Amino acid sequence: MPGRASFNYDVFLSFRGEDTRYNFTGNLYNALNQRGIHTFFDDKEIRKGEEITQKLLKSIEESRISIVVLSKHYAFSSFCLKELTAILECYEKNKTNRLFLPVFYDVDPSDVRHCRGSFAEGMAKQEERFKNDMELVDKWRTSLHKAALEKTAEIAGYTFKIGDGYEYLLIERILKEVSQKINRRLLHVANYPVGLKSRMDKVKSHLNLGSDDVVHMIGIWGTGGIGKSTIARAVYNSISDQFDGFCCFLENVRENSEKYGLVHLQERVLSEIFRDEITLGNLSNGKSTMESRLCGKKVLLVLDDVDQTGQLQAIVGEPNWLCLGSRVIITTRNSGLLRKHNVNITYDVEELSENEARQLLTWNAFKVDKADTRYTTILDRAMGYASRLPLALEVIGSNLFKKGEEECMRTLDQYDKHTDKEIDDILKVSYVSLDEDEKKVFLDIACCFEGCKLSDVENILHAHHGSPMRLSIESLIEKSLIKIDDYLVTLHQLIRDMGRDIVRQESQEPAERSRLWFWEEVVQVLEQKKGTSNIHILILDFPKDEAHLQGPNGEVVNWDGEAFKKMDKLKTLIIRNGHFSTGPTHLPDSLRVLKWQGYHSPSLPCYFYPMKLSVLELPDSHLESCEPIQAFTNLRILNLSNSESITHIPDVSRVENLETLSFRDCVNLTEIDESVGRLGHLKILDASGCKNLKTFPPIILTSLEQLNLSHCSILERFPEILGKMEQITELRITGSFIKRYPFSIQKLARLQKLKLQMCGMVQLPSSIFMLPELSLMHISECQGLVLSEEDKSKEMASKSSNVDHLVLSDCNISTDFLPKGLTHFSNVKDLNLSKNNFTTLHAWIKDCHFLRNLTLDDCNQLQEIKGIPRKLEKLSLKGCKFLRCLDLAVLPDCTAECCSLKELILDDCRCLLEIKGLPKNLDNFSAKSCTSLTSHSMNMLFNKEWVEAGNKMFVFPGKKIPEWFSHSARGGSMSFWFCNKFPAISLCLVIELADEQSIELKFRPKVFINNIQSPVCQRVYEFMIETDHILLLKFEDVDIVFEDDKWYRVDV
Repeated sequence: MPGRASFNYDVFLSFRGEDTRYNFTGNLYNALNQRGIHTFFDDKEIRKGEEITQKLLKSIEESRISIVVLSKHYAFSSFCLKELTAILECYEKNKTNRLFLPVFYDVDPSDVRHCRGSFAEGMAKQEERFKNDMELVDKWRTSLHKAALEKTAEIAGYTFKIGDGYEYLLIERILKEVSQKINRRLLHVANYPVGLKSRMDKVKSHLNLGSDDVVHMIGIWGTGGIGKSTIARAVYNSISDQFDGFCCFLENVRENSEKYGLVHLQERVLSEIFRDEITLGNLSNGKSTMESRLCGKKVLLVLDDVDQTGQLQAIVGEPNWLCLGSRVIITTRNSGLLRKHNVNITYDVEELSENEARQLLTWNAFKVDKADTRYTTILDRAMGYASRLPLALEVIGSNLFKKGEEECMRTLDQYDKHTDKEIDDILKVSYVSLDEDEKKVFLDIACCFEGCKLSDVENILHAHHGSPMRLSIESLIEKSLIKIDDYLVTLHQLIRDMGRDIVRQESQEPAERSRLWFWEEVVQVLEQKKGTSNIHILILDFPKDEAHLQGPNGEVVNWDGEAFKKMDKLKTLIIRNGHFSTGPTHLPDSLRVLKWQGYHSPSLPCYFYPMKLSVLELPDSHLESCEPIQAFTNLRILNLSNSESITHIPDVSRVENLETLSFRDCVNLTEIDESVGRLGHLKILDASGCKNLKTFPPIILTSLEQLNLSHCSILERFPEILGKMEQITELRITGSFIKRYPFSIQKLARLQKLKLQMCGMVQLPSSIFMLPELSLMHISECQGLVLSEEDKSKEMASKSSNVDHLVLSDCNISTDFLPKGLTHFSNVKDLNLSKNNFTTLHAWIKDCHFLRNLTLDDCNQLQEIKGIPRKLEKLSLKGCKFLRCLDLAVLPDCTAECCSLKELILDDCRCLLEIKGLPKNLDNFSAKSCTSLTSHSMNMLFNKEWVEAGNKMFVFPGKKIPEWFSHSARGGSMSFWFCNKFPAISLCLVIELADEQSIELKFRPKVFINNIQSPVCQRVYEFMIETDHILLLKFEDVDIVFEDDKWYRVDV
């Protein structure tokens, strides 16, 4: 019986085994599986020598996404090169529904693209081996070139250098993109999910997913650490695709309601479900908005770790807030609040069985499913301490990882001191086993940095402790004390609370503790001047919902500015949302991190000389002068963004270690000292939004990776580049009226992407064509474009850019500009000239031999097309209002027999009368709202030959079903019978509008054979129409063997 989906795998992994099987690729495969992403991973069983088997080819064809890990020895394997070629051939046949994702693992993409370095060596080996089949070797070389090209065109790809970052962060980024492609926001569930499926199935059975008659609410409750959130995440991943994207998993409700208030939670729910930034203002408005916005949507909502009925009342006050068929899942330690909110269906999470608990412990301790028998006694002892609680098993097991038998026994001896086996005591043993640096970092994170970006935490801890803490962070991850989730540092609440209790136990007096983070205690210490030398970190983050506690002038802290005098060991001071009655008169010289949003004073205190200050961030400040910064010679990060009183950046030559410098949105900044352009260690420079900045000094910033000059509205010239700068790969400028870019832009030797938007009249030098790695140029919404020719040599005149993805949209481009202006872009693969003023597209476009996609949308003056490249695959002419005739038959190289055109888009060409010479191999044709088409053109579109030639989709105005259709029915379904062989199906849909002026359609045809859904149509169709339209579809063939002489019913 039919039941196979068109994609059997979500992901196909291609890699060089000896390079990455047991490290990066193995870890990526494990992470994909943990997220429930079905992944094909070559287990060596289907290889036969260097030949690709039919089974492997079928696996490639049945995979939605192909991830190719290009490593140093990839090109040495003919098997890998054959696999890559097969993947690219499959991808190019159906780019709409597939994703090709290259990962450049410890290799440079340009080396892959141009076959340099190890790829040159590998291809030389292949030339030697296959010297009698050089055509095959050239094909492989082309495949490598295409793989690297994809990184700079439609697909970002990923580049990773060993030693430059965490592999697991790269894996998180890949997981995020893969999850988006398969239309699911998949949550991380567990590193080793034991016993999860049976518990998840029990929850799903209570949700009654086959019924949409009521709003279904279920509570998952149990003790802390038993796995409530894990089960909820697994259920969410399993069913979220049934709710059309209207889903929200609201984590840590208890903590976030305390920290940010209930209004923030309401905003989070609405923003995530509707994918928009929503501001509510107050709780009452939030409730009414929740009800009005959610009542018409079938939603999936998970509220994780609820501890008060007020939280439920704020978010799901009444069942009638939600549309019938919605599902709400609530996790809590308190079953009583479920009853108070009339949540009658509950699931009491069972503890793990003996066997399940042992599996989980074994994997965390030894990273294997079954441990060596000599560890049996150790596992037996550890089981006795964990009480089958998943969190305890995970933490205890991780505490035994990489330890020998004797060391394991000594570790377990620590647990014997806690006879009551309380979970807090069990967790504390893992803390005690940490080294001193790890203990400090753990307490820093538990108290002050939970939920912060990993990069921010690393920068702060590096400054605070005087050295990078990356190894300590990795150790804490390894020991299951912290996790990295979507680039954020997270902890289980029991582990976080354990760490905070350790700090609280330092003293009953908050001022005597090493870390202060609870806002009420911080305000008390500051107002009463109780500070002591024990305080090392102080954070004030005043909750937004406590505005009623502010003073008459909006202040949160009513003080005299002297509170920091006694804090002579304070290293990190972070203040957000804290309004003070006056600015500080004293700051400790011991500070290494000072982050103060809205700093109130016009200057820093006198006699403030923090010689070890490494991070200084004063965004939204009232600071008027930056002169004292010259003395902060240890600074690595300086952020003065949105400080409106700053008018100039002084000499910073003594601050030679500066890596990040931001004066974004300093709207009155007019002058930048020349020393800024000579900071040899500077990596990030952000001057965006400086509306009064007229000039920028010359730069020779050899370490610079990011430069932002957007929205500098009177900056007329891009800074002169005095020396080669090889770290910048992307330059993006928006809303700056920079008229000239210097010839020295060629010194940005590794530039790959140039994006200019809303930048007035843009004048680019001819040296732009000399950038060897520039592959994407995106220039849009500019008043005009001029290509200057400082170098008029023959070499420059014949120089062709390597750009393969070129966008010149809405740039006032005329017919005369095109032939000359695009002379240097003969290698372009994807060209977008939308919203320009040219009237004719001349035959010169044929010289772009590599062009595959041409977009001319909304070119309102376009009247004639005199040529298209022979190998063009997609042509889009949406909204070309004056285009009256499109005759592909008269275009050179575009006869019906030889044209490569697969997709033609003519939507909203309302004056279009005639369409002639459509190529027979056209797959997709769309002429929505082309209401002026003649009867001759309409009759051509009705021709049965289009469907018989294999065309997959035609849409155009009309309401008559062609006579050659054998079955018809009114409404949204029809049925027929067949015997022996499944027939080729073409479907004609007539969409009639009643009284509506327009309608937005989103639907997917489904085909059932004997009540079982068949994979003949996987596509979702989505568009808006204003008149009656016809949609012609050709379904995929069904690769299923049916019984002879048996009749099957088909429902469409």
